Amino acid sequence: MKNALFVLINLLFAVAATAQSKGSFEVHDYGNFKLHIYYTNDVMNDASFIAEGADALVTLEEPLFKENAAEFDAYIAQLKKPVTQRIADYHLGGTSNDTLVMVEGMPDFVKGPVYGGMMKNFAERFGDAIVALPTGGTTEVKLGDTPVYAGITFAFIPGPSNDFPAASILIGGKVFYAHWAPAKAHANHLQVASAAAIDEQIATLKDALKTGAELFIGSHGKAAGADTVEFMIGYLETMKKLLNENQTAQDFIDALKKAYPGLPGEDGLEEIGKALYQ
Repeated sequence: MKNALFVLINLLFAVAATAQSKGSFEVHDYGNFKLHIYYTNDVMNDASFIAEGADALVTLEEPLFKENAAEFDAYIAQLKKPVTQRIADYHLGGTSNDTLVMVEGMPDFVKGPVYGGMMKNFAERFGDAIVALPTGGTTEVKLGDTPVYAGITFAFIPGPSNDFPAASILIGGKVFYAHWAPAKAHANHLQVASAAAIDEQIATLKDALKTGAELFIGSHGKAAGADTVEFMIGYLETMKKLLNENQTAQDFIDALKKAYPGLPGEDGLEEIGKALYQ
């Protein structure tokens, strides 16, 4: 859990209280269900999701900021179907007194000092701009469970062991959800705070490809295809190789820039260097 604590502490320092624009939605239609993605455009680059079945809806990772929560709720209302489950996997959001679906172990974790401390810090930083903590009960699912919600199968798969005790989720056999969406960009330092974290991310991405999913999403970042997952695996394997070959953070950063010239996200490499060479 030390790695998870490191990630959370870094997150607290990385988040800055800045004004946000409203979010945007995109929809992916798989025939028997639709996936609605809401990009919050908040300071943490969060995303929230709605899985729409024939007669009902399932939400996943509802927004943290009130402005986003209101926009998200208004969008749900115009779909004119009841929400039968609200899944809080890695992130708590504006679910009020509704019952949450959570992976076994996560309900206790969010009440503990690591996650609880993070939420307290958010409350101090953002004040009335964020939603109140959920007050409803929880229904726990086990890793490996495949419940059907709104006529859609949700397969709960173990996520990276160095992250929160949450899950990756295969939705309807078509969409693979993980904490971080893959991207053709440099990794975020919160993803790769140690050599072990690099290995965990590689393993998660390889598992994602094995599912045969068509779309890959995360609580942070944009939806992507299998080609982006393959790129990210190669990138992380290169990162691991360069970490073993270079003795200083600056040498590592220079080597990574040379390996991927012009790749978006170079401004975050200093933080990655600090994390890996602490």
